[in-house]
Amino acid sequence: MPSDVPANTNGWWCDPSGEYAFLGFSYEVTACQSLSQLQREFADIRNNFNGRYVRLYGACDGREGFYDDVITAAWDNNLGVHALIWFGFDGSDQWKTRRDKLFATLHSNPKAKFVTRVVQFGSEPLFDGVISPSELAAQVYSAKQALSDIDIPITVSELAYGYQIRGGAQDVLDAIDSINIHMLPFFARSASSGDQAWHLVQKDLGFFIENEWLAIRPVGERATAKWSRDRQCKHRIGGGIGWFAHVYADDQEPGYGIYTASRKPKFPFAPKTYC
Repeated sequence: MPSDVPANTNGWWCDPSGEYAFLGFSYEVTACQSLSQLQREFADIRNNFNGRYVRLYGACDGREGFYDDVITAAWDNNLGVHALIWFGFDGSDQWKTRRDKLFATLHSNPKAKFVTRVVQFGSEPLFDGVISPSELAAQVYSAKQALSDIDIPITVSELAYGYQIRGGAQDVLDAIDSINIHMLPFFARSASSGDQAWHLVQKDLGFFIENEWLAIRPVGERATAKWSRDRQCKHRIGGGIGWFAHVYADDQEPGYGIYTASRKPKFPFAPKTYC
């Protein structure tokens, strides 16, 4: 990163068409990690895996200034962040407080717009039925207006199935700036291994391709089928389709980490970042 914060973001971000292959990790934050831990693990993502982004998951409600620490760690380690307005699973309106606090930080921290690539509403609000498609679309438009002065785009973190089962989901797809799809077949009992999961990933991706949504918006996926993504890399050149590993370590979501809870790698992991 430059020694001084630039005046604006003109020419700062890569063109979306170049955002393909492995992008980085989903990173769960309900533990309210310390700045030193964020620095250490963001450095690991950047230096050992060539990650470009961290996709936040969950919410830190217990410590003021947490997202400022995320910004600092991301800036210091040359990472971008997919920030998150977390709905949670309790049906409360606490997501509105999280939204307002995040927006305040995005405006007050001078480095925020240089590391925050996108703000997501999530996770899976349509699938979970926590908000109607029309209300969610309205929130997206409102957020775009609120952040228009710092030029941070807005999206929704959602399953393909979430769009398929909710009438009016087209309103949301029309509102968002990019598509962040949950491609990991988390709920599929048949997805017992990478080779058994890949056809489900293809099916969900086909849903967006057939409806031509991927032709007009860049896409971020989350998945763990590394070998499948790398084998398919040649089909993604210039398409603006990238993927995230879900998740960084097992203490963030048991069983799905690239690392164990004690930060030991489960297997060699060196995904392609270009084709």
